[in-house]
Amino acid sequence: MKTKDLLNIAEKYGSPVYVYDAEKIISQYTRLTEAFKGVKNLKINYACKALSNTSILKILNNLGSGLDTVSLQEVQLGLLAGFKPEDIIFTPNGVSLEEIEEVAALGAQINIDNLSILEQFGALHPNVPVCIRINPHVMAGGNTNISVGHIDSKFGISIHQIPHILRIVQNTKMRVNGIHMHTGSDILDIEVFLYASEILFETAQHFKDLDFIDFGSGFKVPYKEGDIETNIEELGKKLTKRFNEFCKSYGKELTLAFEPGKFLVSEAGCFLAKVNVVKQTTSTVFASVDTGFNHLIRPMFYNSYHKIENISNPKGRERFYSVVGYICETDTFANNRRISEISEGDILCFRNAGAYCFTMASNYNSRYRPPEVLWYNGKAHLIRKRETFEDLTRNQMDVEINIIKKEKELIK
Repeated sequence: MKTKDLLNIAEKYGSPVYVYDAEKIISQYTRLTEAFKGVKNLKINYACKALSNTSILKILNNLGSGLDTVSLQEVQLGLLAGFKPEDIIFTPNGVSLEEIEEVAALGAQINIDNLSILEQFGALHPNVPVCIRINPHVMAGGNTNISVGHIDSKFGISIHQIPHILRIVQNTKMRVNGIHMHTGSDILDIEVFLYASEILFETAQHFKDLDFIDFGSGFKVPYKEGDIETNIEELGKKLTKRFNEFCKSYGKELTLAFEPGKFLVSEAGCFLAKVNVVKQTTSTVFASVDTGFNHLIRPMFYNSYHKIENISNPKGRERFYSVVGYICETDTFANNRRISEISEGDILCFRNAGAYCFTMASNYNSRYRPPEVLWYNGKAHLIRKRETFEDLTRNQMDVEINIIKKEKELIK
């Protein structure tokens, strides 16, 4: 997308607005599959919690992707978007047995990450194959909130509890058809990932009827010029070699599965916001925009970096600004950031806004969630309308209130 295209979208659909480039999603998917083309059976399951708009899901389904889900509702969205049940894996955390049974009834692959549910589900449904999520006790990820494979994590079953897993499997006669891990997001060092993979290979040897091994994801994407990213091509060469060796020793061609989310959609997304006020204080110049952490919470929640460009004045003299939102709490997107000179009414573009941005948006301060636009085949397509006041009140129920009337009667 060109700058003029983004400006036209902001003018047509208003601001703030999310915009996604379909071509970038396609190129990222192709890059990942090319890196692992030496694997006979490769399955990419898109982690739809990153961006769950059904139009995005349809793009990935058409590419041949499967779907990684964490809730019954995400499974239902996947089915609505055209995914076959067998191409959906359900990897929840801390959900009820009833929810897992509902998903199993829909035909999706079940992935269980705790001993309690594993034993209960196995006893009730021994003929339903399940995948088991292992916690390899490996610290990986760019932030403590997104590092999920370490010893203190709530995710997965500890590798030290393998004997307990095996006892449950033996007692229930359940079938384990997959082994899974996910160490965390924003992985910088592929050697750490490969180390965790060795733990998964060792664990897999305990299960003789596997169909696949799921290595999770967490591949880091660049957020600014010169930024470090996961070397997918190098990882592809090294893990492909090791995976093929394991399949040979295991005596069966298994499927190598990944569940990328951010890697596929982060760079495809832009978030456009209009500058309401440029405010000079004694020490800072604030650029206040028509959005806040109700629409984009990642900088406040994860301390994440989003490149911010003034697309209304891209060649202007650079000055230092703190970009802040309109929420009545501190909602700073960037501190003391060099940006082309900003005037009130300018449109700012937040890059890397495709993953965990709209999906984490809320109606805080009773603000409407923004629209979503897909840039596809050189045209802008509205894929979610901006919310209205009716959307805010749709599920609220009126109750007759007579408190004031009663107080008046008491005074009399």
